[in-house]
Amino acid sequence: MADAIETVSLHPPKAHAEPTHRTVHGVELVDPYAWLRDEKWREVMRDPSVLSDDIRAYLDAENQYAERMMAPTEALQTALFAELKGRIKEDDSTVPSPDGPYAYGVRFVEGAEHPLVVRTPRDGGDETVLLDANKEAEGKGYFRLGGVEHSTDHRLLAWAADETGGEMFTLHIRDLATGADLDERIEHTSGGSAWAADGQTLFYVQLDDNHRPARVFRHRVGTPASDDVLVYEEPDPGFFVGVGRTLSDRFVVIDTHDHETSEVHLIDATAPEGALKLIAPRVTEQEYDIDDHGDRLYILTNADGAEDFRIVTAPLDRPDRENWQELVPHVEGRLILSMVVFSGHLVRLEREDGLPRIIVRDLATGDEHAIAFDEEAYSLGLVGGYEFDTTTLRFTYSSMTTPARVYDYDMVTRERMLRKEQEVPTGHDPANYVTRRLHFKAPDGEEVPVSILYRRDTSIDGTAPCLLYGYGSYGITIPASFSTNALSLVDRGFVHAVAHIRGGRDKGYHWYRDGRREKKENTFTDFVAVAEGIVADGWVASDKIVAQGGSAGGMLMGAIANMAPERFRGIVAEVPFVDVLNTMLDPTLPLTPPEWPEWGNPIEDEAAFHRIRGYSPYDNVAAKTYPALLVLAGVTDPRVTYWEPAKWVARLRATAAGEPLIVFKTNMDAGHGGASGRFKRLEEVALIQAFALSVTGTVKERLGG
Repeated sequence: MADAIETVSLHPPKAHAEPTHRTVHGVELVDPYAWLRDEKWREVMRDPSVLSDDIRAYLDAENQYAERMMAPTEALQTALFAELKGRIKEDDSTVPSPDGPYAYGVRFVEGAEHPLVVRTPRDGGDETVLLDANKEAEGKGYFRLGGVEHSTDHRLLAWAADETGGEMFTLHIRDLATGADLDERIEHTSGGSAWAADGQTLFYVQLDDNHRPARVFRHRVGTPASDDVLVYEEPDPGFFVGVGRTLSDRFVVIDTHDHETSEVHLIDATAPEGALKLIAPRVTEQEYDIDDHGDRLYILTNADGAEDFRIVTAPLDRPDRENWQELVPHVEGRLILSMVVFSGHLVRLEREDGLPRIIVRDLATGDEHAIAFDEEAYSLGLVGGYEFDTTTLRFTYSSMTTPARVYDYDMVTRERMLRKEQEVPTGHDPANYVTRRLHFKAPDGEEVPVSILYRRDTSIDGTAPCLLYGYGSYGITIPASFSTNALSLVDRGFVHAVAHIRGGRDKGYHWYRDGRREKKENTFTDFVAVAEGIVADGWVASDKIVAQGGSAGGMLMGAIANMAPERFRGIVAEVPFVDVLNTMLDPTLPLTPPEWPEWGNPIEDEAAFHRIRGYSPYDNVAAKTYPALLVLAGVTDPRVTYWEPAKWVARLRATAAGEPLIVFKTNMDAGHGGASGRFKRLEEVALIQAFALSVTGTVKERLGG
């Protein structure tokens, strides 16, 4: 398509409009940039070099324009990258996790992008490098290490890698005695796997033709992948399949789920060729997760009206719902996030009033005690281990001012041992920073929590610039955790704010329910209310707010750009889900059927069609003044396909009043997660921060010169 793009050296690319027309629910839909979706998009995810020439020309032109616009900040980006990299301990390592005779861990070497998987004798001794991901990545434009699982007899290592950014992982099996991989490559997997007790049988999930994890196969070491046995196939295209093991190692777990419904099957790990055992048939809008202990199952569920979840038990041989017996009752407003069952204890991670805590329950006595912290806003997490028969619980703690700490906690003596504290090589004094938990009123009266971080010497008088981050989908909570990346902006006078808007579970499950489907607009109005509130209360300057969000948070960015562009100086949209209506109308796309519970099904539900059409960013671009935009995409992204941000930018350039500054960069070798490697990703962070510093006038460098 020779006339697809018009480019002038000092002007942005102009994509050629080729309108397509169709009628849905009596409404004519016109899409002028549908041509940006490559007809062979499935092949592009596997091999980006097959992208059509006309589409590549447009993306290349946008990349060249982005480079020109950001050129004045090159020195600033270099300085920011050096700062960001300087805060990373280059030879960092995890705390080794014991499993039988060994302890397993991950470490980095100085200057390397990717990790080493290592093990040592349990009580100390010489380290053995099991896998050097840097060697595996040599000569590859993209490399991402997926799941790594050692066999129960410690002789084999299953490991997976994605070499395109399309999240299609090749599974390898390594002989740990020789360090060599067996000649048994298994293609097109989801990246995870689970060993049976014999150390010779491996279960894994294969992607279907639409890139959905839909089938579980059983592989026998020493046999070709073509001989692998199909164990489970999910008939519903809206469900994803995962595979794992219970902590006791007694069962292989096959979990099928969408965003609101789940179902679990078990396989006896000592009889890997045996039949699957269904725990309870799926019921729409009911979720459950299981663990085992002796002759009973422990089940975390929201069934029977337990919106914020409860824990029940059931006999292992009769796990049906009618045999569920309550152990930890449902308490409205106390959301149980996860649980772990040990030989003597049940541990649950829960959140109440927006703050997490860990509860330890003695299984013999029923006595419970809590592990909590005193900071105003903080993050807690359970660290998965390998051992069931232990009294040691490992967890992480951090806050926006306090670097991450890893603790081992004795569940009997209640002694807490600090095993690791995140090191910031260039130095970090928490006393120089302040973190606060604020609340701002949404249009319907709900109080929206906000976590903020700023330097103690920053003037909070309504003059500070602000980076305001939001997500607000899938029930995902953005924790108030420590981020070394945030410090570069904060040290330059920014207030870093995280808006805990509806669509997440920050205030319980109802917070999620009130930010999806029919109530999705609450996510957007919450975010705008926070932007207005932090200005009205004098925290930041009204003309210096930069909003940031990615993926579904990128949809939030597109929505607020249309809804309240005057509230923001700039918007950063990373891999943004902005062509919502067209995507939800196409059931062949990888994530469309699984997404219907989150957004609604506009194919079958006319009300959902009109609702989505009313907020879909691409469909609501108008002839109005927009703030400066930085848009990032990945050409092999299977979650938010590259053409969504490309079409959005093209329509913005053609429709918006004036000529808004839009910097659109597509990574031609990566997908949803951006650049691969811990340092390459920092180059993108430096780009984002340079954009924010420039558009707010915090630095002298101006985009485009």
